[in-house]
Amino acid sequence: MKRKILFTFIIYLALLGGCSQEQTFEDFFHTTMDKMHKGEKNYSYSLIHKEMNAVHKNDAIAIFKEHNLNGEQIFIAYFEKEDNKWNWKGTRGAEWDTPVQWSSMYEVTYIYSGAISDESISEVNVGDKIAKIIKVEDNKRFWYGISDVKDAEVKIVKKDGTQETVEEINEELLKDWHK
Repeated sequence: MKRKILFTFIIYLALLGGCSQEQTFEDFFHTTMDKMHKGEKNYSYSLIHKEMNAVHKNDAIAIFKEHNLNGEQIFIAYFEKEDNKWNWKGTRGAEWDTPVQWSSMYEVTYIYSGAISDESISEVNVGDKIAKIIKVEDNKRFWYGISDVKDAEVKIVKKDGTQETVEEINEELLKDWHK
C-alpha cells in the first residue's frame, strides 16, 4: 500500500511540475504581439534580436521590425520578469532616414536607441559606454545603449575616426522633411 501511495505522489508531482512550467520570454513576446495585432490587415513582425539580463537579472530587451500601414518600422522594447511573469515595461520606435536620430525611454534605467543607414558610422556611444549595433538588413542597422544618466550625450564615431555629437532631432533634415 505504501508503494502505491508513493508512486501516486511521484506521478502527481511530475504532472504538477509539467503544468506549472514558466512561460519563456520568446513565448511571452510572440503571444503578446499576436494579441495586440489580432485581426490587423497587412501586418507582420519579426523578432530581430533579444538580450536577456540586459540591465539586471530577470529582464530582457527585444528589437523587432513591424510592417504595417505606415510601412516598415523598428522598435526596441524593455521587459522585466516579476513573480515569474513577464511584463512589458516600455517601447520606443524608429524609422530609417528621418529627422529623429535617436530616442530614449524616460525611466531609470534609460535605454537610448536609433536607426542607422549611414555605413560610415562604426560606433555609437551613449555617455561613456559603447552602444550595441545590430545589423537588420542590407545597410540598415539599429543601435541601443543603456545608461543611468537621463540626458546622456550621444556620439557617433565614423570609420575615419571622426566623432560627432548627435542631437535627438536633426534640425537641418527636419526643415526639408515635409517639402
